[in-house]
Amino acid sequence: MPHIAILSSSIRIGRNSNRLALYFKNFLEENKLATVEILDLEEYNFPLFTERLRLQTSPSSATLDFANKIKLADGIIIVTPEYNGGYPASLKNAIDLLYDEWYRKPVSIATVSSGPFGGSQVIMQLQFTLWKMRAWTAPSTFPAPKVEEAFDEKGNATSKESTDKRAASFINELLWCIEAKQKMILK
Repeated sequence: MPHIAILSSSIRIGRNSNRLALYFKNFLEENKLATVEILDLEEYNFPLFTERLRLQTSPSSATLDFANKIKLADGIIIVTPEYNGGYPASLKNAIDLLYDEWYRKPVSIATVSSGPFGGSQVIMQLQFTLWKMRAWTAPSTFPAPKVEEAFDEKGNATSKESTDKRAASFINELLWCIEAKQKMILK
């Protein structure tokens, strides 16, 4: 069974994107599709990094833990809000901290907003950044509009049936990428 890390990227007070991270964790576990953990940047509380991890002389244990969890995950789901057409500085800080850990890592992008577009404006920016980091972004994305109406604080979808259908398609793309990568490694 693959192991998927869900990167919850917002550190804002009153954030709503973590609702979607919780939803994906519940969905993956309930359907027995993967083992799952949430890497919550709010809990990590990283400083603004002045250097990449591989060049740091005394990285913190939290930094090493985060890097190891990204490295060991078979795939990553990044859940990010859209802030003024972009993704949060906390996410850029965490992505740029690493390099080798992103190499050919299957990554899916889920975005949220309180408005009707679900964070869709940030997808291309994040895909480009991950491409430059040599990650493998799955083609399927999951924009979640009006997130505070679509999910409660525990990650329960208000329209479970239709949300689960969208999630299944989104997750299947990531699982396909994970399986394809594993087959390539075995050759």
